[in-house]
Amino acid sequence: MTAALRLVADGLFEVDGGARLIGSRCTGCGALYFPQALSCRNPGCDAKTVERSHLPDRGTLVSFTVQRYRPPPLFRIDNWSPYAIGLVDLGEGIEVMGMLTGVELDAISIGSAMVLVVETLFTEADGTAVLTYKFAPAGAR
Repeated sequence: MTAALRLVADGLFEVDGGARLIGSRCTGCGALYFPQALSCRNPGCDAKTVERSHLPDRGTLVSFTVQRYRPPPLFRIDNWSPYAIGLVDLGEGIEVMGMLTGVELDAISIGSAMVLVVETLFTEADGTAVLTYKFAPAGAR
């Protein structure tokens, strides 16, 4: 029997065929956005039309912070403990924030190669696993 799964938010990422962030790319200037945008925000672009686009799944950690306080109940995490949030440069002018996983908090290093992963954030009372995207050191998975 397969456990039920759902994504923490629709339209941010998908897991079919591997973890992929979903963004938008302008058909005119090529600007990339995350999360998805309704139109191009580049003031120098006349096209303004965007199409759904997958973002790269690898990047470089450019900044991070460690969250040592428990977030409010609206933001659920099973088995909460301090965690890191990182800013990962995916190239093409796009940087994405996400939780970091697979690395000790005191071993996080700016410039590290990161890869996109999907993990369970929490489990609903009915057993449904709620998934979120995170970034892990590229060699860890």
